[in-house]
Amino acid sequence: MSSDRSERVSTARQRALELAGAPGAIEGPLRGYRHESYVFLLSDHGDGNETGGLRQFKCREPRHGALWFDRRCFLSEEQLLGALQGRVSRVPKLLEVGTMPLQQFIDGRTLGAVYGLGHPVPDGLLDQILRLFGELIAVAPGTVRAERRCRAADRAEDRDCAGFLDGLIRFAEERVYEANLDAFGGLFAALGVDDESFGRLRKHVLVPGLTRWPFSLLHADLHRENFVLDPVGRLWTIDWELAMLGDPLYDLATHLHLMAYPAAQEDRVIEGWLAVAERSAPGSTDGWRDDLPRLRDFKRAQSVFTDVIRATQVLGDGRALNWGRWFAESVKVQRVLERAAVPLGLDEVPTLTAVARSLRDWHRRHRG
Repeated sequence: MSSDRSERVSTARQRALELAGAPGAIEGPLRGYRHESYVFLLSDHGDGNETGGLRQFKCREPRHGALWFDRRCFLSEEQLLGALQGRVSRVPKLLEVGTMPLQQFIDGRTLGAVYGLGHPVPDGLLDQILRLFGELIAVAPGTVRAERRCRAADRAEDRDCAGFLDGLIRFAEERVYEANLDAFGGLFAALGVDDESFGRLRKHVLVPGLTRWPFSLLHADLHRENFVLDPVGRLWTIDWELAMLGDPLYDLATHLHLMAYPAAQEDRVIEGWLAVAERSAPGSTDGWRDDLPRLRDFKRAQSVFTDVIRATQVLGDGRALNWGRWFAESVKVQRVLERAAVPLGLDEVPTLTAVARSLRDWHRRHRG
């Protein structure tokens, strides 16, 4: 289990120490981009709570200064997990200790640690992923008893898949691109991306419209690090913070984008998803051949705005440019630009040399 160092004593660490009873009984902070997390064995501290046989728990808090690139729908991940108990298989259980709900820590290895990007996933595990999709599609929006954080005006009406996708584009435009123009506008421009890119993106993915599907619960972040394989071969789904209600085909598009399945297995995933979707909501797969490619193109375009900003965060602090990371991030950014060239309407994709130079120049201006 990986960890990183934190000089300040966070609220999460203080709470973990209080519950575990000793510094040696906690592990962390665990490595993670969005949160600082600690895992501990819950000791008997006489508060009357029963763990129900569960021993390992975690508490966490958002990392200071972490950038958020994704729309969030629910006010509390723990509240959502509570609403999913008995409806979605193998999600972390909860324990209330005082006023703080604690998540069960799933002991095991992430799917990515066992089967990395580009590698096929064994059939038995793939079946579990497809079962999860079926359970999610069966969760209708009106049945989720968890408080929402998004404004009612920002929520698309049920079956308005075009409105749902336009909301995601608007979030990327306003909260990722425009909100960070002061720091990253010059870098985006050097890479050929500007405010007109979003108009081209809308024209590409929203015209002539999307099929109207019944909305359901989406995890919206189903990648290899959010699946945990336990010692007996069961696959657990973690990190529900980006879950939302919307077009279920978007969940599949996001999953395919993040998982990087080999081509032959990707075809099987799509076929399996269509089968479970039809069982959960008959008739809900109409129009998928037209809509899935456009949703995947949105994900490719979205990655440009998020990955460019993320690339700058790992280049090094102060004057010391980390040359290894600089090259690796340059390759990654150039690759995402190539993949997003059509949906963003890029006339020309910058070369690797041009991307590397742009990242280096940004680092000199903002870190040097």
